[in-house]
Amino acid sequence: MKNILFLFIAISIFSCKEDKGINRKLPPVNVEKSENKTNTYAEGFTITKNGNHSILEIKSPWPNSTQTFKYVLISAEEAAKTTFMKEEYDGILITPIEKIVVTSTTHIPALELLNVEETLIGFPGTDYISSEKTRTRIDSSFVRELGKNEGINTEVLLDINPNVVVAFGVDGKSKSLETIKKANIPVIYNGDWVEKSPLAKAEWIKFFGALYNKEKQADSIFNKIEKDYTQAKKLALNAKNKPTILSGAMHKDVWYLPNGTSTEAQFLKDANTNYLWSDTTEKGSIALNFEVVYEKAKTADLWLSPSYYTSLEALEEASQHYTKFDAFKNKQVYSFTNTTGKNGGVLYYELGTARPDLVLKDIIKICHPELLENYEPFFFKKLD
Repeated sequence: MKNILFLFIAISIFSCKEDKGINRKLPPVNVEKSENKTNTYAEGFTITKNGNHSILEIKSPWPNSTQTFKYVLISAEEAAKTTFMKEEYDGILITPIEKIVVTSTTHIPALELLNVEETLIGFPGTDYISSEKTRTRIDSSFVRELGKNEGINTEVLLDINPNVVVAFGVDGKSKSLETIKKANIPVIYNGDWVEKSPLAKAEWIKFFGALYNKEKQADSIFNKIEKDYTQAKKLALNAKNKPTILSGAMHKDVWYLPNGTSTEAQFLKDANTNYLWSDTTEKGSIALNFEVVYEKAKTADLWLSPSYYTSLEALEEASQHYTKFDAFKNKQVYSFTNTTGKNGGVLYYELGTARPDLVLKDIIKICHPELLENYEPFFFKKLD
């Protein structure tokens, strides 16, 4: 995701411009038949069939939000003979969408999985996109640069005139998004990042499926991801031991770690590990001083996602404190920061939300290598 500072606090603590591993073939999602019509995990959106149209409802798309947004999804043919009370909805969208702007790299995989990436015509911060398929379209000038997420270049956006803008809202306050709305371009807030579990976040592919009249395909893709995730979780139960896990790193002398109810902690639980802060229930990240972390995790078996550091040397240069942990001494430190795209974007931030099955398998491989002998981690690599 492109807001690196925000991600450091919200996501990347579960955590070079070189292309290290991005060219390796992405494990496919083979579509299976499905009649699923409801969400199994995601709580942030609902899609309700209503005669000749559907109602897309977005609930609490950012933390502490009490707002609900409602959109009509309808074909051009049906829209021509149907009247709506526009004040009752936040937008009326003609589907399938032909031109779209998305604002987070986590939205890119959904477009590609649904084979509609050619509809993407603009993005704020194209350098952060890692996907080779979409990068080719960017390099061919099919995707316009829109500046920064917190201040989208509205002049360019209005010029390309998308059918919809899928926004990443932190608090719902954005002058540029208000300008876009006033130009009668619908803005939809995508709240995948607020969801409480890895599979809930991945289920937002159904949100995109509804925009493109590809509900069945989206259901099938998600069901396959869910199946693979569930099978990996079940496999992890066969492990003979549960390694102790340290995570995160210091930022301005404060050590940030995932809390026990976070999706990062859920991955560690499902991988059958002993995350040392699994019993915490704070909202957001846990903030501790070094002494507290060291006392509890000095003998931890593994250190996963040490923030943005890309090598053991970088960790040591940042603080000699890091060298005191057994995991550092034994070179058992793993991170996803070295798996980057052509322009240096970290692939985990783009694809990790859509493919939790790969994330879980990576962690299982690291923690219980005997269970996945022929599996090569896709995101996580050992720090040298």
